[in-house]
Amino acid sequence: MAKIRILLADDHTLFRQGIRQLISSEPDMEVIGEAANGSDAVDKAGELRPDLVLMDIGMPGLSSFEAMRQIKKNRPETKVLVLTMYDDEDYLVEGMEVGANGYVLKDSPANQLTAAIRDVCRGGSYLSPRMLSQLVDDFRSRIKSANRLPRFATLTTREREVLKLLAEGNSVKEIACDLNLSVKTVEAHKFNLMRKLDIHNKAQLVQYAIQKKIIRLETPVQ
Repeated sequence: MAKIRILLADDHTLFRQGIRQLISSEPDMEVIGEAANGSDAVDKAGELRPDLVLMDIGMPGLSSFEAMRQIKKNRPETKVLVLTMYDDEDYLVEGMEVGANGYVLKDSPANQLTAAIRDVCRGGSYLSPRMLSQLVDDFRSRIKSANRLPRFATLTTREREVLKLLAEGNSVKEIACDLNLSVKTVEAHKFNLMRKLDIHNKAQLVQYAIQKKIIRLETPVQ
């Protein structure tokens, strides 16, 4: 079985040596070259044709992201796995945009790195568990924010009219007369708007109307 041929790209010599030793202990992997900056990584990738480039972020000279872009442009079949200290979503997104196949943090256990290399070379993608957790938390937060977004916007024009008149102290019968509607119709609008706004009594309705500046504080409330 052919070994996974790996090019290491990192500007720290001792770190490259440690990764080389780790990879050398795996029976299905081998390091075929090293690069200390982005330009060198692009050149070595073209010359050595590795199966995978293990790429650091923040190397001197040519940006790591530009180096990844060039490597993927020149050899689309070469996999790129980011290995970095930065648990930053912006870096993750930028890496994916230029063609990275995975993102691993440098403080990950050794078995996560070797698993990531194998997964990526099989055609999959890999995200460090901590980065994945951050993305999930961010996604959940956005969903909650979206759900909190303007409940008022879900009200129909008629429901807004009824809300304002109720908050001003008008009775259902008075509102029905003012809007030329039946009492039953106004009751339905009142029920719907209170359900949409998660309001359960008159006091909450008035408070909501004041907060949203639907009525003024000096408006007499009966």
